[in-house]
Amino acid sequence: MPAAQTIYVMESANLICGDTRAPSGAIAGAPGVSTHLVLQELKLPTLEENYADHTPGGAMVGIEINTHINKLEATFNLAGWQPEVMTYIGQNNPFFQRFTAYGLIRDRRTSRALQATAIIEGRLGRVNPTAFSKGNLQSHEYSLKAITHYELWMQLESGEAKPTAIYFWDFFISRLRVGGSELTNDMVNLLRIPGGNNGGSEVGAPDGTPI
Repeated sequence: MPAAQTIYVMESANLICGDTRAPSGAIAGAPGVSTHLVLQELKLPTLEENYADHTPGGAMVGIEINTHINKLEATFNLAGWQPEVMTYIGQNNPFFQRFTAYGLIRDRRTSRALQATAIIEGRLGRVNPTAFSKGNLQSHEYSLKAITHYELWMQLESGEAKPTAIYFWDFFISRLRVGGSELTNDMVNLLRIPGGNNGGSEVGAPDGTPI
């Protein structure tokens, strides 16, 4: 029997700025900066394939050839002034280069609340204050650049212990997973890339088991 059709709608979101994972031997990680009271807009990275035009000398119709996935960038807007976040720019400490977004997703067929989680590792590369105008709420626009790690997960059932992986990409371990497909296996194996595809996420595998 085919699965029942539904619509998933995001109702609320929060962005935690800073690495909240516990360091080795510690009980808990740093708290990070929760932006739930000031978050106005959050844009997750766009995944877009790059294409090169190819017009063969012996063909009547040209084609496009996919070459790679373009670099990632994420953006978010915060109301007012947030000095703790504004001072992330230019920082080289890894604590300032990890951002975790949580979303409340509503299953419109069952009314159940589900969680979406996105983890981004990159640099806060842009802090743009909007113009101040008396009577209007000033905000700051932020961009996450030089991204080297991105993963997106979503619960499909309420209370699900292991959410469903949508995307998992890490530059340093040469791993790209889309849904249930490991897209870098051929490259890693044929090019003899050491350590390729090793590692996972604490979201999908709380015990550290590679996903």
